Amino acid sequence: MSDKNKSKNFVPKVPQKPNFQLWLIIAAVLVLLGLTWIQQRGAVIDITQKRFEDMYLAGDVSKVVIVRNMNRVDVTLNPAALQNAKYKTELESNSSFFNPTGPHYALQVTTSDKFQTDFQALEEKVSEENRIGASVTNEENWSSYFGSFGFLILLFVFFWFMMRRMAGPSGPGGQIFNVGKSKAQLFDAENKVKITFDNVAGLDEAKEEIQEIVEFLKNPGKFTKLGGKIPKGALLVGPPGTGKTLLAKAVAGEAGVPFFTLSGSDFVEMFVGVGAARVRDLFKQAKEKAPCIIFIDEIDAIGRSRGKGQMPGSNDERENTLNSLLVEMDGFGTDSGVIVLAATNRPDVLDSALLRPGRFDRQISIDKPDIVGREAIFKVHLAPIKIGNDIDPKKLAAQTPGFAGAEIANVCNEAALIAARRNKTAVDMQDFQDAVDRVIGGLEKKNKIISPEEKRIVAYHEAGHAVAGWFLEHADPLVKVSIVPRGVAALGYAQYLPKEQFLYQTEQLIDEMCMTLGGRAAEQIIFGKISTGALSDLERITKLAYSIVSVYGMNDKLGNISFYDSKSDGYKMTKPYSEATAEMIDQEVSKLIEMAYDRTLALLNEHKDHLEVLAKELLEKEILFQADLEKLIGKRPFAKETTYQAFTNKKDKVPAILGEPKVEGDHADPEPAKEEVPEENAEK
Repeated sequence: MSDKNKSKNFVPKVPQKPNFQLWLIIAAVLVLLGLTWIQQRGAVIDITQKRFEDMYLAGDVSKVVIVRNMNRVDVTLNPAALQNAKYKTELESNSSFFNPTGPHYALQVTTSDKFQTDFQALEEKVSEENRIGASVTNEENWSSYFGSFGFLILLFVFFWFMMRRMAGPSGPGGQIFNVGKSKAQLFDAENKVKITFDNVAGLDEAKEEIQEIVEFLKNPGKFTKLGGKIPKGALLVGPPGTGKTLLAKAVAGEAGVPFFTLSGSDFVEMFVGVGAARVRDLFKQAKEKAPCIIFIDEIDAIGRSRGKGQMPGSNDERENTLNSLLVEMDGFGTDSGVIVLAATNRPDVLDSALLRPGRFDRQISIDKPDIVGREAIFKVHLAPIKIGNDIDPKKLAAQTPGFAGAEIANVCNEAALIAARRNKTAVDMQDFQDAVDRVIGGLEKKNKIISPEEKRIVAYHEAGHAVAGWFLEHADPLVKVSIVPRGVAALGYAQYLPKEQFLYQTEQLIDEMCMTLGGRAAEQIIFGKISTGALSDLERITKLAYSIVSVYGMNDKLGNISFYDSKSDGYKMTKPYSEATAEMIDQEVSKLIEMAYDRTLALLNEHKDHLEVLAKELLEKEILFQADLEKLIGKRPFAKETTYQAFTNKKDKVPAILGEPKVEGDHADPEPAKEEVPEENAEK
């Protein structure tokens, strides 16, 4: 970044000072413990009244101190007595910390007054020149104080330390004393993000929109001289894994202004009013550093539509937080210079007041990349990987339709791990194909025990899918068919490359149903009985059939009626039709599925020899590709240029865009049904 971008808007960080108070408390506790230890190490020896009298009458005592408040008498020997072997051995063996100045012995008494009376009587037994007398004192001992109050002191220090930790920005208590403070992380000139727009691929349109905001912050005069105003906010909308957060990181890396980032859940707290306080504190900090950018990831955590699911009379903390955010973004006292970026994969649940111009002026759609975008994303993720000469990003992009950026990154990483597991010096195309299979179908179960009869059923089932799709005009082109067990319960799968279409005709949907029923029909033709392997197939065609009848209005008997509610929030408790209509829908769906099944049976009976050839080859090789099918059963009668061919041949026309990869097979995860998208939404 140039010196020009390091403007006066940046406030240098204040260096963090050492916490002297904490170390002072720790040092004091250690000193107290040390004093107690020293006094315990130099402890005196307890003696009886009789022994004290013998020692005194023998002339060995030089000093007697009566500790009145402790009811104790400290006895100190004279230097001559200390040289006596009897005392010397006893004192040195009692403690390694020997104090020659005394006291050396201690006598516990009932009361100090009684001892004084007894001591006066004892002194009368010796000559007057040998009498030493007794002094009286009150003891102030650190050991006694610490023994009495040490636990309370340590408890106080512990709680003080924990409160300090909880009040800090990284405390486990979530800033118990600063709950209203914002948790936003600041990136400025000192701690700059390393990601730039060069690291973001496949999002050319979104990058153009977002780059304009960055350019506005760097050179506002270019826009303001024409009367334009800086946008208040931009909402990044798209499915998970498409690069919304990555694009925001690139903005943080490119922008020459402070960048605040936090998640929508960072505003949520168990205390009432905390979310709104954190919003106010966030914008207060942002205005102090304006111009700047605020990025709120997963804003749907606080931006959901208000008034839904709230109990009467209750206080909804999330709504208070949203109200505070709405006021800060475009309220009565709003200042300019703060741009809010937000990301969500659920724009349908956001409040309409949050989406209006003046708050989020732009909604930037970030969809799953097409084949051109996937090629660009592969090039970014292949850069740090040591790849072989046979790697072609175009082929990889063609084999991964519908993959988002995060899934492509996962494929590249899986391929590198697979190559390392095989002790290769570079990652080749086979590793990438295995990685794609791993991501789509799941982990390969090499040691899964399958009986020969079950394997034969799976082979004919998958061959049925392949043959039905091969001879249906509107079916998607086959990429691969496999009977290798994968995932939790998938015994085989067939992968297709569907085109991403916005409109579907009835013939296309019927052909798709017939292709999905090909596995069940093949089992019926070959074995005369069916198995449970078509679970995911039946689930998928049932959803598709109900959508044809009750959503898209493609049924002659029911007419041009759709019972789809695009505004439904998922809590609909009643049906918008009568029981008679529901019975009619069920009958029409059943007729539609039976018609598709009969058509599939007729098709497979016509091509039964192809079914046999394909199933036997599958039993032998376990995996077949599109080229293998052309060798075994001939070229597809509906020859059309594939998307990959159009892309590699660089035709003048715009290539068709590949959609989601479909997986047909025994208990394979069903593809999200296309029919669930309403037609009016598809047109948009």
